[in-house]
Amino acid sequence: MGGVTAPSLTPMPAYTRTVTGTLSRLATWAIALLIGAVYGIAGTISHAYALGWLPLGLILAILGSAALLVAVRALTLDRWATLATGLGMTLAVLLFSGPGPGGSVVVPQSSDGAVNAGLVWTIAVPVLVAIVVSWPDTRSARDARTN
Repeated sequence: MGGVTAPSLTPMPAYTRTVTGTLSRLATWAIALLIGAVYGIAGTISHAYALGWLPLGLILAILGSAALLVAVRALTLDRWATLATGLGMTLAVLLFSGPGPGGSVVVPQSSDGAVNAGLVWTIAVPVLVAIVVSWPDTRSARDARTN
């Protein structure tokens, strides 16, 4: 009878697994870099928004960036993907913080004595990246306790 046949369960050769795994990791890092750049651009543009005395744009930009970094670290279990995300953020912040070709500035200089939200944002991104990337991996300690 013409029934359905079971798929072949032969394992992939080690070389194929290695190439596929490497390509998968490189693609993950590239996507993480791109998403980090998008968050960096969004934070750089929105950090200057203030609701009265409250720097709401800066607070939301820092919280959103921190949440993205923690999510990438938790979901991929890969420090390198988190570092790629942070690199994308940092490059976007540095690129868009300078004056544009027409002379316009996205991150303006604050008046004397005022807290410069642009400076806080520029420093906060690399600090967040360093904290999240260097956070200890607790999986091995958790696995040792359960066994």
